[in-house]
Order: sequence, then structure tokens, then C-alpha cells
Amino acid sequence: MKMACSSLSVSVQFKTILLLVCVVVSVSASAIEQTQTQTQREFDYFALALQWPGTFCQRTRYCCSSNACCRRSNAPTEFTIHGLWPDYNDGSWPACCTRSNFDEKLISTLHDDLEKYWPSLSCGSPSTCHGGKGSFWAHEWEKHGTCSFPVIRDEYNYFLTGLSVYFKYNVTQVLEDAGYIPSNTEKYPLGGIVSAIENAFHATPKLVCSKGSVEELHLCFYKDFKPRDCVVGSSRLNDMVSSKSSCPRYVSLPAYVSLGLDRVKAPFHWMPDIVLKGLGSKYVL
Repeated sequence: MKMACSSLSVSVQFKTILLLVCVVVSVSASAIEQTQTQTQREFDYFALALQWPGTFCQRTRYCCSSNACCRRSNAPTEFTIHGLWPDYNDGSWPACCTRSNFDEKLISTLHDDLEKYWPSLSCGSPSTCHGGKGSFWAHEWEKHGTCSFPVIRDEYNYFLTGLSVYFKYNVTQVLEDAGYIPSNTEKYPLGGIVSAIENAFHATPKLVCSKGSVEELHLCFYKDFKPRDCVVGSSRLNDMVSSKSSCPRYVSLPAYVSLGLDRVKAPFHWMPDIVLKGLGSKYVL
């Protein structure tokens, strides 16, 4: 009887020790992740970074199935999303805030819209936050999406919110209504493009150019997704100078000829009327 009790006591002690070890490991892992998040302060605002495919796709030298520039007649014909980025007012930004790995299954219901409006415009595999390579969406979620807490708390809502803001503040339509349409011959006044956005959304965007062509356009938002200027306070002048040095006084919105997966060139047609049928209420902010 004493031997049985002794064996029982050892078993209980072992289970107790094992339980304590598990608790310590769990607490340590939680503390590490919490420390990662706390080392970067909460962001100040969101920037919706948009890419102009007519400029970006001109760098395409070969094609692959993941590159939207290669979709021939289905290649993007409007600004597409680069990312929804939490930023700081001082011009810096947080990155890789938690170890939340990207899981494409979590956004399966958004997949078709992401392929059309938030596509990759290259064949490369960008780096992820944890030392590997991944998809374009994985890069955006792990680097930027994980830093959008507490406004956005998970992967699905990060991409859903990005699409919602994109549809509500339709830059392509605003510029088309103002007469700024894709052309490989026309040059447009930079000030006119900025004014068209300001008049529509009552906030100043930021433009980035490459060789005289608009490459990116950023819209900025408070944490409640009301528009705000992309440049603030004492940094406003410096940011405007930076934007002007990137973009000349007259800029182009080039059209693009898609290579197609078989490398056969096909016309890159402009479609000014953006049809958003079937999107339903899930993209309403």
C-alpha cells in the first residue's frame, strides 16, 4: 500500500511540474509577442497606397500567373491597391508588429475581388516578417496589417477594410470625371490632379512618380477613416517638396500594353465606367 501511494505521489508531482512548465512556456510566448507589439507605439493614421498599373507594369519583362500585368484584356485598367498602411505623423511607420502569419484560407471569400482590385503587379515573392518569402498579400498583412491594431484586429478585416475604403474613395473615377484619362501622349498638370482629389475628398493626397509618370497615389485617413491630408504640421512643407521632386509639373498617366502569359502583346484598353456589381453591402464602411 505504501508503494502504491508513493508511486501515486510521484505521478502527481510529475504532472504538477509538467503543468507548471507548460504555463511558464505559454506565459513566456505571450510576453514575447506582447513585447514585440509594445516596442512600436500605436500608429497615427492610415495611408491607402494605390498603384497606377500603366506605369508599374511597364517594368514587366516576363510573365507569370501571379502577375496581373500579364492578364492581357483582363489586366487592371484603374488604380489598384498596394496596401493599407498604418503610419506615423513623423514620416516613419511601424512594421511586423506581431507574429501573425498570413493564412490565405481566411480571406477566401474576398479572393476574386482581391485578385482584381488588390493584385500583385510582379512575379517576385516579397519577403515576409519571419525570414521567408511569401505572396504579395502575405507581405502586406504581416508587415503592415499586423500593425493596424486596435482599429483592425485580424487578417480578414484588414483586407475587407482596404477594399471598402478603395471603393468608397474611387480615385480612378474622380480623375476620369476631371478629364484625366490614360494616354501615352498627353501630359497633365500635377496641380490639377491634386486639386481634383482635394475637391472630391477634401484632403490632400501624396503622389509618387517614376520618369515623369504617376506611379503611386496615397490617400490618408484618420483612424475612423475620415479623409485627412497626407502631410501634417511642420512636415507638410518638406513632404510637398518631396512629392514635387518626385513628380514634375506635368505628369502622364500612361496606358499599357499587356504581354500576356504567352508574351503576345494585346491592347491595354481603358474602361472608364467602373462596374461594382455584386459587391453587396460587405464593402460599405
